Amino acid sequence: MIVLGGGPGGYRAAGQAGRAGLRTLLVEQRALGGVCLNEGCIPSKAFLHSAKVFDYCKGEGKKFGVTASHAALDQKAVLARKNQVVRTLVAGVAAQLKKSGVAVEHGFGEILGKQPEGFRCTAGGKEFIGKRLLIATGSEPVLPPIPGIGHALTNREILDLDHIPARLVVVGGGAVGLEMASYFNSAGSKVTVVEMLDRVAGNTDREIASILQRSYEKKGVAFLLSSKVTEIGNHEIIYERNGGASKIPADIALISVGRRPVTTGFGLENLNPEMNGPAIKTDEHMRTSVAGLYACGDANGKSMLAHTAYREAEVAVNHMLGKRDIMRYHAVPSVIYTNPEVACVGETEESAAQKDIDINVVTTSMLYSGRYVAENDGGDGICKLVIDKKHNTLIGVHMIGGCASEIIYGAALMIETEIRIDDLKELVFPHPTVSEIIREALFMI
Repeated sequence: MIVLGGGPGGYRAAGQAGRAGLRTLLVEQRALGGVCLNEGCIPSKAFLHSAKVFDYCKGEGKKFGVTASHAALDQKAVLARKNQVVRTLVAGVAAQLKKSGVAVEHGFGEILGKQPEGFRCTAGGKEFIGKRLLIATGSEPVLPPIPGIGHALTNREILDLDHIPARLVVVGGGAVGLEMASYFNSAGSKVTVVEMLDRVAGNTDREIASILQRSYEKKGVAFLLSSKVTEIGNHEIIYERNGGASKIPADIALISVGRRPVTTGFGLENLNPEMNGPAIKTDEHMRTSVAGLYACGDANGKSMLAHTAYREAEVAVNHMLGKRDIMRYHAVPSVIYTNPEVACVGETEESAAQKDIDINVVTTSMLYSGRYVAENDGGDGICKLVIDKKHNTLIGVHMIGGCASEIIYGAALMIETEIRIDDLKELVFPHPTVSEIIREALFMI
């Protein structure tokens, strides 16, 4: 088996295949761990944790009787810690692959074609043949054709920034844009978020997205919704809104308008699999239209999240090994790691309506959780349950508040297993925890 790409999907698949006894080669052009570990999920969380500590030191701690004098954020020290975290985790991935018997080839991987004995690929000046080939090439930032786009940074560059800009404009109000807006706002930048839609946070529940926006407006972040950036200059951004053009001063602009699958430039056309736009079309086993060719993670464009890639990788390898398994997407959670955190899984009110599902919606204030009240002063978090009336099951959970990211997996399990509401009410939650808010909401049905 040959795996092209050493990100979450690639290294998870390679490790599982190696442990199962398949002779496995993993090809990675840059660093093991892919975008998530090196330029996305992990580095941004290291930044955001530093910001949270700084927020408490510079003023929020006073609400809890703690005062810290002369608090300062040292961006070079934050960056150094981030880099150390990344190095530690990359080394861990390499060690696990070695332990699993996986051969790793660092270099550009290219597909030459398919012949009777398998897929022909080159990497690092060598040629390899694999009976099976898994494409796990990930994704790259979308760079719209805006004049001056070369002046802007992407997630890769901004996570290596060694200073705090006085004025930062974030183009795109999705998860990555909001997380970076959160960090640099805490660090001292004057932040403006420009978003083409009339809301932030993409497909997140509208009410929760509104609460998140209000929370950051109170912290000084400006939001320009229904606005389109038309030009990026050296020290300003030009945008259109309501038919008129305006300018915003900016020392740095971050482009965060989405990502697209990396499916060109490495010989995929030599296999000519069926595509879905720029993404490789796959079935529930991660198979493509070419026998023996699989694709997982961002390359298939279905759910561009690291944890989805993990699961898709497992499904692909299980199918190769003859084990019964399919990929399901209805209970994949997502998180925005702002402060407060946003965590969601399953259907929203809007998506359920589009599917003509008869639902009951229960919205509960986080203030019903004693732990939340003890740790949050004046918090306005909520937990929203979406219930399928016909089957009396939970099909969606959406929350905003501290610890949301650590709670949502339990909600995902409830949705995945389709446990009936009456049975969910019998679950015992530890007290006092913020997770009890789900139990409180269940008893309001």
